[in-house]
Amino acid sequence: MSQRNADTVVVLDFETSGLSPDMGDRAIEIGAVLIESGQITDRFQQLINPGFRISGFIADYTGITNAMLQKAEKAQHVMPQFAEFIAGHNLVAHNASFDQRFLDAELARTRASYSGSFACSMLLARRLYQQAPNHKLGTLVEYKQLPTDGTYHRALADAEMTAYLWLQMLQDIQGQYPIEQIPFSLLQKLAKKPKGQVSSVLQKFAKAS
Repeated sequence: MSQRNADTVVVLDFETSGLSPDMGDRAIEIGAVLIESGQITDRFQQLINPGFRISGFIADYTGITNAMLQKAEKAQHVMPQFAEFIAGHNLVAHNASFDQRFLDAELARTRASYSGSFACSMLLARRLYQQAPNHKLGTLVEYKQLPTDGTYHRALADAEMTAYLWLQMLQDIQGQYPIEQIPFSLLQKLAKKPKGQVSSVLQKFAKAS
């Protein structure tokens, strides 16, 4: 899977009731964007009823109310649909370890699974955009002047902005290095390298490819 090209992925984002599924927190919304050969071709968005009331802080932060969640389907209905949406694709998220924990926890409840592997757009941006003021999604959207409708902390809007960021990073790599097709595995590797090694890793790959 990680041998596939980086321009065909699903970019996803969860809104949640808190920070950790291990502490009983649940997903309350999922949004995702399918990118195929560098083009956004499909979207997925669903609110998820967590089975309890969310805090006022989370409601204010996300704009998702308890009334909205009460009408939403529970994870056992939503997650199998989402597993179908991501089937056969590698996955990208901004701060991917957070979203991966919630994806794994919610899928485990429904015995659904996925075969792709994750890459983190935040870790990659830290290496490619070392001059950015910080590497929060909103800051990077402004820094690279990416498309946005101004909505933050809703799953589909954040997934779309992350998708534009991902495509921009691919474009910027190809603008600097003669790499025709960027493998997903190269970006996974790059995200773990010390910042000072980024250029040499890409130069080495460009020479070998």
